[in-house]
Amino acid sequence: MRASRVKAKLKRGEPALITCCHFIDPSVYELVSLMGFDGIWLDLEHHSTSDETAAGLMRAARVGSADIVARPAKGEFMRMARLLEAGAQAIMYPRCESGEEAAELVRWAKFAPLGERGVDGANGDNPYCSMPMAPYLKAANENTLIIAQLESPAALDQVDAIASVPGIDVLMVGPADLSVVAGIPFQYDHPLIADAYRRTADAAKRAGKWWGTVSWGPEHTQKLFDLGAKFICHGCDIIMVKQGMELLQQRFAPLGFTFENRLAAEAAQLAKHA
Repeated sequence: MRASRVKAKLKRGEPALITCCHFIDPSVYELVSLMGFDGIWLDLEHHSTSDETAAGLMRAARVGSADIVARPAKGEFMRMARLLEAGAQAIMYPRCESGEEAAELVRWAKFAPLGERGVDGANGDNPYCSMPMAPYLKAANENTLIIAQLESPAALDQVDAIASVPGIDVLMVGPADLSVVAGIPFQYDHPLIADAYRRTADAAKRAGKWWGTVSWGPEHTQKLFDLGAKFICHGCDIIMVKQGMELLQQRFAPLGFTFENRLAAEAAQLAKHA
């Protein structure tokens, strides 16, 4: 199996930058991986990507150096195992709420004696029955990165219990869901979000784990670094394409070009009635 680039960098005390790909064209994953990003966030919680499609995207990413950070939905432990078999280097588990749930996550993601993950070896992880099983099992346990997302006030109350679970590598604050559940939707500068960063950073330090979150840019990332964060997620292909198209329209509008931007019109209509 291929060693995790992200985990290796974290072990060396270096930050890791993960970016998200929404589009399911394999060329996007090939491009991002060849450009040398540390990891690609493959989100199967919010998107309708099938396991078969996800496996193809992972295959495209293997031409470069990026890890696949696969995110199943909450409680999808069997699907998580299939994502690992297909070659994901990391599992980002959403809405982890307790030490017990974190332990269940490790149980499904690690082979014995660390867990109870089922053994196959005929897929891209082994890869394709080419490695002797004993070293494969050892390497998989050592390299698979497990990220527990904290996305509610209840999860933050259990942060020390989650951090103390052997096998959990990274604590990740999920600011979007956290803000919505807490009743402050998308108010990322709210003191509650700052407190979440601090509490997670403190728990990670006590447990000897890494922590991270979504960053809004370089300046925000530096503030996260000051709190000890190393696992940084930023950017998304669909937003980058949208912003690029908006810039194109802004540049060409002065020449007399007009655009029927229905996205902007719908947004304005919603804002009007908010």
